[in-house]
Amino acid sequence: MNMTPKEIVSYLDKYVISQKNAKKTIALALRTRYRRMQLDDEMRQEIKPKNILMIGSTGVGKTEISRRLAKMMKVPFIKVEASKYTEVGFVGRDVESMIRDLVVNSISIVKAEQEEKNREKIENYIINRITEKLVPPLPAGASESKKDDYQRLLEATEKRVESGEMDDKIIEIELESNTTIEFNDTNLPPEMAKVQESFSKVFSTLNKEDKKKEVTVKDAKVLLRQEASAKLLDMNSVTAEALRRAENGGIIFLDEIDKIALSEKSQGRNDPSKEGVQRDLLPIVEGSSVSTKYGTINTDHILFIAAGAFHVSKPSDLIPELQGRFPLRVELEALTEDTLYAILTQTENSLLKQYEALLGVEDMKLTFEDDAVRAIAQLSHRANETAEDIGARRLHTVLERILEDISFNADEYKGEEFVVTKELVHEKLDEVVEDDDLSRYIL
Repeated sequence: MNMTPKEIVSYLDKYVISQKNAKKTIALALRTRYRRMQLDDEMRQEIKPKNILMIGSTGVGKTEISRRLAKMMKVPFIKVEASKYTEVGFVGRDVESMIRDLVVNSISIVKAEQEEKNREKIENYIINRITEKLVPPLPAGASESKKDDYQRLLEATEKRVESGEMDDKIIEIELESNTTIEFNDTNLPPEMAKVQESFSKVFSTLNKEDKKKEVTVKDAKVLLRQEASAKLLDMNSVTAEALRRAENGGIIFLDEIDKIALSEKSQGRNDPSKEGVQRDLLPIVEGSSVSTKYGTINTDHILFIAAGAFHVSKPSDLIPELQGRFPLRVELEALTEDTLYAILTQTENSLLKQYEALLGVEDMKLTFEDDAVRAIAQLSHRANETAEDIGARRLHTVLERILEDISFNADEYKGEEFVVTKELVHEKLDEVVEDDDLSRYIL
């Protein structure tokens, strides 16, 4: 991914308002990865990723930044919650499963790329299989003129199948039974996963006959795609490339890391597995080899971005060894009234645009006055101050309350324009925001 830090920040600016420091830190970390890959092998092995710890209240953009990174980047990327994991010996997911998740994600990326690269071959395979069913083969000993006619019919049918003209026609296709079911339960140890896969192969060989199905041509195109990929793609090279990418460019976003920190108040009594999870994370974050069913992967150069609100605990409550594995710290700012207004008006596909598009389906034009948007931002900010601060997520609750009746009665406004005014916003929200008890339960 050859994007400069400025380009990465510029992309994130479309979706996440403010948080310049967080964007800058992440953009530099990503660019450093690209720079490292351009160096010679000896120097490349020496440069370790600088893991990042993002600190900030809920709803300020930590998860949104990670979600947008996943869309923007063509490197293996997964988002996991630290609270899902438990120390070895407790019931729950073991920390190594996040590396297996990363490998599965990497394989799907590389496979999709290979399918795109071989799209023409795959499409030709599918079209040929379907055409064979629509045009029965000529009997042996057919004359040359019959062969020429047959060839012309074959070419004409191929064009009709490709254009979608034959999509509704019913055909009978044979699906090869050797297409085995793929198990991707990453919480299973690799040895168990291999045993499970062996069972699937045994069951598939017991029933060697091809499965016949009567389907439309349109559905046949979908069903034959997996078979075409299995035949035309070299899965060994896909797996090798996927492992290489996961090792050298993989990114794991570790959310809710504050949930595994032991605060002084808890005195270690609330969950004896929390410190164990931190100790299990240490070797993975620092660099170790993890076995997966696709092969062994080294975690030395995987970038970890951890995030947490740290309301009850603080970063220093993490064990010192784990703190040292996250040298880059960035604190995200709390959202102001102006920031909430900018989130509503400046972001790509903002909440306002989403509601306008949804009600547009009902042939109704929804518009928001600028004063109304200002009032929404102001009242959302006030609700965050008086009740629990949930950041930009408050906007979802507030807008739903304002538009609930309008959305319910959308059929009455068909072909009309409905303008959300400042007065309507205050009418719907003032009583709730002013009453602390009501706002805690309703907003």
